[in-house]
Amino acid sequence: MKKLITILFLITGIFLPVFAEENKPVLPSETGIVENIKYEDADNFNQGEQTTKQLVTIKVLTGDFKGTERIVENMLTGNPAYDINLNKGDKVVLHVEPVSDTVSTPEDVDFFIADIKRENQIYLFGAIFFIMLLLIGHKKGFTSIISIVSTIALIFFMLMPMILNGFCPIASSVLVGILSAGITIYLVGGFNSKSSAAIIGTSSSLIFAGALSMLAIYFAHLTGFAGEEPMFLYTARPDLSFTGILSASMVIAALGALMDTAVSIASTINEIYETDNSLTVKQLFKSGMNVGRDIIGTMSNTLILVYLGSALPLVLLSSNIDMNKFFNLNQVATEILSALTGSIAILVCVPVTAIIAAILIKRNKEKQQTDFDLKRIDIN
Repeated sequence: MKKLITILFLITGIFLPVFAEENKPVLPSETGIVENIKYEDADNFNQGEQTTKQLVTIKVLTGDFKGTERIVENMLTGNPAYDINLNKGDKVVLHVEPVSDTVSTPEDVDFFIADIKRENQIYLFGAIFFIMLLLIGHKKGFTSIISIVSTIALIFFMLMPMILNGFCPIASSVLVGILSAGITIYLVGGFNSKSSAAIIGTSSSLIFAGALSMLAIYFAHLTGFAGEEPMFLYTARPDLSFTGILSASMVIAALGALMDTAVSIASTINEIYETDNSLTVKQLFKSGMNVGRDIIGTMSNTLILVYLGSALPLVLLSSNIDMNKFFNLNQVATEILSALTGSIAILVCVPVTAIIAAILIKRNKEKQQTDFDLKRIDIN
């Protein structure tokens, strides 16, 4: 098992330098603290609308210009989506932009307020999550942390560079999903036939989800621009396939639910066979399907609720728009088809995992028993 996990991590490490994107050098962002705020009216700044201007005195806390102070303008237009409301003592992220070819003095750069610094709160809630995971899960909790970290690493250091360097987003997401499933399931369930069956079931369902997402995007004429983020990305990288990225997001979004479904079915079949090893493959498959039917309802409901929760403002918008127009909006159709694609993949995962688990567990257990009996005969 240790060798397998090492190989999987080595694969990730090999892909990283190969697919690393060459970015233009930019000055790193810095951290600052608000020391003083003055307010001014800025008439006619935003197409004749009243705009409040904050003159914010910022003290730089990090980087080459640590300790220096700057007065930075912060416009408040009344739009909560874009306004950054600051108070004295707030820590902010500063965008640093050079104004000359050489950067050696504070006058050679301009500072702009990018956003409020929130990483400390992220660290706090992350720490609470990991501590509770260890306290409640013990050894399983520790392996879960490793699997979470490995999945995040695969997405940021393998999937992202592959897509940015022109590789097929769908194939890349399926490959990363299979690697993530292998690491996670073998870490949590151990290196055995039960885990192998769950991984094969998850991998088969991921491939199906990738193909189904392409069909959904093609026939529904989805563009891949269902929000602001794809549009921002398009301004920087218009060469990317945004329908492919949408398909990849559907695959990754379904990965967790597929792993849960596959592991639950494979574990159940394994426990049933441990209780009664006289059961045939057909009987084990039938038991797995019975369990799978119970899982289908909760897992599909979970996936639908995840998409509904993330798109709640969009759902509320339906009260102010014609329903025929609402359901045919690109963004709404994208969310609905993403949820349905993942749910259909779960339905496929149940019988696929059930038959694979029944065959593998039955065959491997019988082989182990045969080997054990032969050893006893040799000893006697």
